[in-house]
Amino acid sequence: MDYKPVPCIVPHTNFDASGDSQDLRAAMQGLGTDEQQIIDVLATRSNAQRQEMIAAYLSEFDRDLIEDLKGELGGTFEDVIIALMLPPVEYLCKQLHGAMAGIGTNEATLVEILCTKSNEQMHEIVATYERLYERPLAEQMGSETSGFFRRLLTLIVTGVRDDLDTPVDPEKAKEQAAELYAAGEAKLGTDEGVFNRIMSHASFNQLRLVFDEYKSLSGQTIEQAIKHEMADELHEAMMAIVECVQSPAAFFANRLYKAMNGAGTDDKTLIRIIVSRSEIDLETIKDEFERIYNRTLLSAIVAETSGDYRAALVALLGAA
Repeated sequence: MDYKPVPCIVPHTNFDASGDSQDLRAAMQGLGTDEQQIIDVLATRSNAQRQEMIAAYLSEFDRDLIEDLKGELGGTFEDVIIALMLPPVEYLCKQLHGAMAGIGTNEATLVEILCTKSNEQMHEIVATYERLYERPLAEQMGSETSGFFRRLLTLIVTGVRDDLDTPVDPEKAKEQAAELYAAGEAKLGTDEGVFNRIMSHASFNQLRLVFDEYKSLSGQTIEQAIKHEMADELHEAMMAIVECVQSPAAFFANRLYKAMNGAGTDDKTLIRIIVSRSEIDLETIKDEFERIYNRTLLSAIVAETSGDYRAALVALLGAA
């Protein structure tokens, strides 16, 4: 299927960085804070425009806009606003670092960020992570994960995947499908190394052909095979790659549903996906969410959140 990413946030027409910075300063001066004004400005501008605002704010007031926002806001509302102010790749690196900090590792966050990226995006993340944290991402990740899961993520992070413009090879796809079949369903036990190699090296376009060939060869979908052959984090990582090859929007729609389903809300995941996909394919994700779950993403978010936090997310959905 052709994937057509449609964003919710696009560059604001008649953008005025100086005027916006003055509006933000006014919203934070005096008694109390005008949270709605902050939402109205920041949730309707592109990230590049927000970076211009930061520069204009510093030039006009000799103050750090992000630090001022942190001083005025709190809780999950602050988390959304600060996420909006960081350059997208820096924000994802911060999320990766947070997933590995302290005791325990949030493997789901690593999977969501790393298994969904093209090689070009991965190179940018790796370079930015080392600049921010003075430690290679692969090295830190290696100390936080183990087994075939670590090997798969290490392959992805070291940038072995073919680039998006690499021509697809139908004959090679047949060979790769046969290799996957021989490494899984056709034998007792599983050769995870073969799955890791193909899933981390082939471009998403090539993998789409491989998965089609796999079904023709085995009569089962690649998802069914992975479900039978893999467990735990490796299973989650493989499934994330498969879902993103087939439909990134459906993958993120499912992640959003899980973040809001059941007791409590996974606010970190909710914020990360809404913010990081807002200028990529959030409109498409909204459509997929409604198609899969028969309710709008807006209605789910309104039911799960409240106050300024809710208002900010709703604005990013283009529904304010």
